Amino acid sequence: MVLFIKYLLFILLVIFVIGAAVFSISSRRALNPQDKGLKSSVMNVMLGAMLVTLSLISMFLFRGSTVNIIVEAAFLLIGAFNIFSGLRSYSFYSRSRSRSQEQH
Repeated sequence: MVLFIKYLLFILLVIFVIGAAVFSISSRRALNPQDKGLKSSVMNVMLGAMLVTLSLISMFLFRGSTVNIIVEAAFLLIGAFNIFSGLRSYSFYSRSRSRSQEQH
């Protein structure tokens, strides 16, 4: 069961890295500021999920030295903050995008 969880976390990590790269490239190429904001906020969520997944992988692979626990906790906190801020900015940009479409 632990081996299945390790493989699942690795697959999720790869998906999040690819998703973050795709949304990073597409947000840099977007011309509309609202599209750029939406795509960069999704990229932020993907990066946060990647950090949370990295911390979970670290928890399953390594046994608890003090340095490992500090690094895992830091990755977990930074990842959770990235997910929160990405969701918050996504809601902001989606609301502003719907307002601008109503005006036109």
